[in-house]
Order: sequence, then C-alpha cells, then structure tokens
Amino acid sequence: MRALRLILPLLLAGGLGLSLAASAQQSPPPDAGDARSLPAPRSWSSLDPAQQQMLAPLQKDWDTLSPRRQARMAERAARWALLPPDKREEIRQRVAQWQAMTPAQREQARANMRKFHELSPEQRAQLHAAFARFQQLPPQKRDQLMQQWQGLNHQQRQQWIEHLGPDGVVPPPPDRAPGGHPPADDDGF
Repeated sequence: MRALRLILPLLLAGGLGLSLAASAQQSPPPDAGDARSLPAPRSWSSLDPAQQQMLAPLQKDWDTLSPRRQARMAERAARWALLPPDKREEIRQRVAQWQAMTPAQREQARANMRKFHELSPEQRAQLHAAFARFQQLPPQKRDQLMQQWQGLNHQQRQQWIEHLGPDGVVPPPPDRAPGGHPPADDDGF
C-alpha cells in the first residue's frame, strides 16, 4: 500500500494508463552512418486515405515534421487502420489531443512517461489498477471527483493521495478528459 501512495502522484501528474502503449512502440533509430536508412520526406497526398484519416490532426503540421517522424507516423497509421473502428477513433482522438497540447504540456507528459518506465513492474501494476478503478466509475462520479480535485490545494491533494481519496481512487490531472488516455510515447500516442 505504501508503494501505491508513492506512485499515485505520477498518476496525477501524467495519468499514465497506457492502454494503447503496445500500439505505439517507437521504431528503432536508423544507423546514423548509413544515409540510405534515412527516410525521404513524404507529402500529405502520398498517404493513403486510411492513413490520412488517422493522422488528420497532423495535416496542417505534416510538412514541418521530420522525415523520420513522418515515416514513423505513416507506419503507425497503417497498423492502426487494421484495428476495430472504436480503437481507431480512440487513437485519432489521442493524436488530436496531443496536437492541442502546448510544448510545456508535451514535455511534462514525456517526463511522466520516463518516470513511469522507471517504476518496477509491481508499481506499474498498482498504478494501472488505480487508474482502472477511476475509469470504472460512472461518468458523473468521475466528473464529481475531478471537480473536487481541482478545488484542492497541494496539501489537501497530498492528504487525498495518502488516503486514496473517495472511493479509493485518485482522479487524473485536470488537463485530461475524464475518460481520456495519457500519452504513450514521445509522439503522445
């Protein structure tokens, strides 16, 4: 239980549910010494319609992405197109959510992800369980907990964490939608 209290702030700081982490693995970096392994820039029109649909939130920024990131995103979108429609929509929303974040919010999300990966497997399991308990609450109860959380000062939040809050759950941070998922990697999905 003590370990859970120590890792719950991570849940609050970044909401690290990671439900889609498996679908968002980073590609291995190309060999820096081999220029042939560097991808060429891709135009938006070179993507197939399914990829464009999945990556629609990136369209206006597509030409500013590095060729490596374009290639990685195109590969992911091709994989995501094979998922059930509800999962595809969930990922598309996460892409949009990531694009809407400020650079500071993205950096905080990345820092939280690094902290999450430093946890032991047991601590990660406890964190997932706490997040799952929150997700299982009715939407109205989640909203109520979010409002309560937002009204607390730092000391009150720490006390909430120590006592695991009402119903034994801790709400995710206020910069996330109550049913949302946290970023899974540097691209946020």
